[in-house]
Amino acid sequence: MIHPLADCMCKNIPESTNIWQFCVIFPNAKIGENCNVCSHCLIENEVVLGNNCTIKSGVQLWDGIELEDNVMIGANCTFTNDMYPRAKNKDWVQLPTKICKGASIGAGSTILPGLTIGSHAMIGAGSVVTKNIPKNTLWIGNPAQMKGYITKDNITLNLELRDKQGNLHDISEIEY
Repeated sequence: MIHPLADCMCKNIPESTNIWQFCVIFPNAKIGENCNVCSHCLIENEVVLGNNCTIKSGVQLWDGIELEDNVMIGANCTFTNDMYPRAKNKDWVQLPTKICKGASIGAGSTILPGLTIGSHAMIGAGSVVTKNIPKNTLWIGNPAQMKGYITKDNITLNLELRDKQGNLHDISEIEY
């Protein structure tokens, strides 16, 4: 479903994907099955969205950003693709950013360019990500710091592999 108030120039949007009002989708964007792109989003030409992605309101995905399957992007996340932005910069370098399968980025987070966020990682709301994030880890703050792990069953663990009840978990529960 493409809302009639969306400016969707891309002709290859799967029927199972929803594009809501006031979105702008450039013609060469690649968008997978069963995605939900909420209102007031922009997706440029060199963006790839896998299947089952959710992009909440107010997110701009610039050229060079790739989201693998099952990625969740919270409202008003900010992505960048130029480490040293200047107006009319003839030496501009686009740095690719990759968000791996199953990762979640909390609302209002900022992701610097040229980074990879590993599979099933979780970024807390309002965090500023300045470096690559390993898979199955939890990061929070400005700059984002590792605060724990995420298990196969989506249980958050602290750095000592203990859940909120204090139970110790095995490392095999987070390596998947």
